[in-house]
Amino acid sequence: MNILILSCGTRNKLVRYFKKEFSGVGEIIATDSSELAPALYEADRYYIVPKIEEEHYLEKILSICKKESISLVLTLIDPEISLISENKQLFEAIGCITLTSPKEVVDRSLDKLAMFKHLESLGIRTPKTYDSFQAVCKDINEDKIIFPLFVKPRMGSASSGISVIESERVLANLFEDNKEPTIVQEFMDGNEYGVDAYIDILSGELISIFIKKKLKMRAGETDKSVSIRNVELENFIIDFIEKSEYRGVIDIDVFEKDGFYYISEVNPRFGGGYPHAYECGVNFIEYIRINLEGRVNVVNIGNYEENVFMMKYSDVLIKRLKK
Repeated sequence: MNILILSCGTRNKLVRYFKKEFSGVGEIIATDSSELAPALYEADRYYIVPKIEEEHYLEKILSICKKESISLVLTLIDPEISLISENKQLFEAIGCITLTSPKEVVDRSLDKLAMFKHLESLGIRTPKTYDSFQAVCKDINEDKIIFPLFVKPRMGSASSGISVIESERVLANLFEDNKEPTIVQEFMDGNEYGVDAYIDILSGELISIFIKKKLKMRAGETDKSVSIRNVELENFIIDFIEKSEYRGVIDIDVFEKDGFYYISEVNPRFGGGYPHAYECGVNFIEYIRINLEGRVNVVNIGNYEENVFMMKYSDVLIKRLKK
């Protein structure tokens, strides 16, 4: 029951968790395009592979799956999720499950404008989102939205390219200068939460939710957080997931404003703050193993300790690599 973790990067903790949970039943293999990705060296074995956009990348990953008798493959970065989901049948043909949601669900999640429209269609509160200067100005003039506003790439991740805009003049310049598709969102200045959720691969049922209140962000990821229980927010998330078609692990960003909750983004993968959930006893990796054994997980929502703080810090790995 071997697991392949693609684009492992700096997610050392996650690789360690997989090794612990699959000890005695399988091995953990990791890949990255750089030999300076520290999480590689936590795995049982690792491979240096081409960059995702390079020719023969998928062919290389499939060959690793065959060689290592991989039971399940997952990726930790957004650009690769669509690729893996799109080629699900190729992996299944060699006996390998992909830990991804259906391709149309993945693609919609990674497209901020499409996700906004989808959430609105479901009746789920979400920050107002625009893809044209004219549409933003119209709602500003009608007092439906006010400055400051967020400007971000439509397809971006990890908070890259995000700007806070205070005037129409700056907003107009950004739309004029940006060559990539750009969106504008209303500024959410309330509490921010991260929600980790596991949807059973076999049954499609929501199994577990973990909620953390974000205390500090760094480079688009949660740097400090505290575990909380909040029944109203739990029910809000349950309602959303029951109306969606996600599978496996998802990471949801939620804002609280004026007493209401708003879903900002949904990442169809392990979030960078998942170690907080694991250390509080919310064990998605065990759920994965149970599914791989052909068993459906038992629903276990809200069974974790509150007021547990997560604080990230820097560490170093020294490795002598062969030349």
